[in-house]
Amino acid sequence: MTVHMQGVNNISPVFRQGATNQVQPEEKSNVDFSSLLKNAIEQVNQAEQASNMKTEGLAQGKVEDLHDVMLTAQKASITVETAVQVQQKAIDIYNEMMRMQV
Repeated sequence: MTVHMQGVNNISPVFRQGATNQVQPEEKSNVDFSSLLKNAIEQVNQAEQASNMKTEGLAQGKVEDLHDVMLTAQKASITVETAVQVQQKAIDIYNEMMRMQV
């Protein structure tokens, strides 16, 4: 049984003939990973705080638009769930790297 890799050659440089394990450096940006992570966590926190404020306002009778409160709560829920899934994937990747033999 033979496997033809013609389609894969166009997708990934790893499968091209003569490919090396060296990765060409990308253009350096001014933003590092830690600042990106910090900004993402701050956005999740802001979404949660906005949801909490609108929910409290609804309970106190200050906010009458239930639709807006529910949308804000759902947006915050989706944001938190996404952050949890990204965290879990990062942990899985870390654990997989730790199992690799060097």
